[in-house]
Amino acid sequence: MKFSVEYVEYALLVFVRISMVIAIAPMFSNTNIPRRVKVGTAFFLSLVVMNLVDYSAVSYHGMLGYSIVLAKEAITGLLIGLGSGICLYILNFSGHLVDMEIGFAMVMEMDPTTQVQTTITATLFTAMFMLIFVATDMHYFLIDTMIDSYQLIPIGGSKVTPFLQQVYMDYMVDYFVIGFRIILPIFCCTLVVNVVLGILAKVAPQMNMFVIGMQLKIFVGLAVLFIMVSFLPGITDFIYEEMQKITKLFLQSMKP
Repeated sequence: MKFSVEYVEYALLVFVRISMVIAIAPMFSNTNIPRRVKVGTAFFLSLVVMNLVDYSAVSYHGMLGYSIVLAKEAITGLLIGLGSGICLYILNFSGHLVDMEIGFAMVMEMDPTTQVQTTITATLFTAMFMLIFVATDMHYFLIDTMIDSYQLIPIGGSKVTPFLQQVYMDYMVDYFVIGFRIILPIFCCTLVVNVVLGILAKVAPQMNMFVIGMQLKIFVGLAVLFIMVSFLPGITDFIYEEMQKITKLFLQSMKP
């Protein structure tokens, strides 16, 4: 390895981009992972990337110019990590809607991976997704994306274009479409339950439909959730495809 001043500056730029990806990407950004492990992982991945990517001196003028290049690399890494990590919010959105339908939305808990208040079903969906994420080696996709990003966007060559706004708007459309497709079975079953309870309220007004309906919705919702577990691999396929698509589009939007 070279130890000239230019090469040390180059190594710092590589480390900044990779550390930003690890700080926000799924699994790597887990708060249960110690910060020293994250820094060590970013450092050793930077050593690997520096030996795989062709070295080229970065041109800048003074300390201010070098700071601008560092900021560009940090933004590039954050957008790469955001493109993959933002797709997890689809499952969080679906879990919140499921709990609103079956009555679990009144119970909130702390998600240990994100350190935010969330519902039971949202935590369940996220935990099962992360297990499948690791089991299917999707974390290698993130590492490959880090390395391949240097072929598409060289050091200091990132440029945010208006195409990034269009990519984010397309993601918001997919966010709601995929989220509602996940909860569609539960939504349909609770709709049928509400119709039946409405008919019973007219037929037998002496019955307390509020008490019966709350228990019946929970029972039906848990039964449908039990059936939905078998479809979870298909749901994660949608999330993986969305993750890969958004990450690639984010990279293309920063291409010089």
